[in-house]
Amino acid sequence: MKFRYLKDVVTLQLNSAKCTGCGICVQVCPRDVLTFENQKAVITDRDACNECGACSRNCPFEAISVRSGVGCAYAVLYGKFKGTEPQCGCPEDTCC
Repeated sequence: MKFRYLKDVVTLQLNSAKCTGCGICVQVCPRDVLTFENQKAVITDRDACNECGACSRNCPFEAISVRSGVGCAYAVLYGKFKGTEPQCGCPEDTCC
């Protein structure tokens, strides 16, 4: 079973027009969120993304964006360090 925190809240976006199929994003993703179809990266498991940002920081073509420090990854880490339940820390009206 793969880790899930909240459904449909991940900020991960892929611009397939910018993707050249270099494969770096697939290699660096620790959660197997991305794969290849027709020589392009595709998001196959968005809800498994922990928003670490490895894919977007390593994409030389800026085809992937993700807001690191928000959403699941930040919420889990923030809760762990504060000794509370996971919480993203953003204002209620802007929260995922």
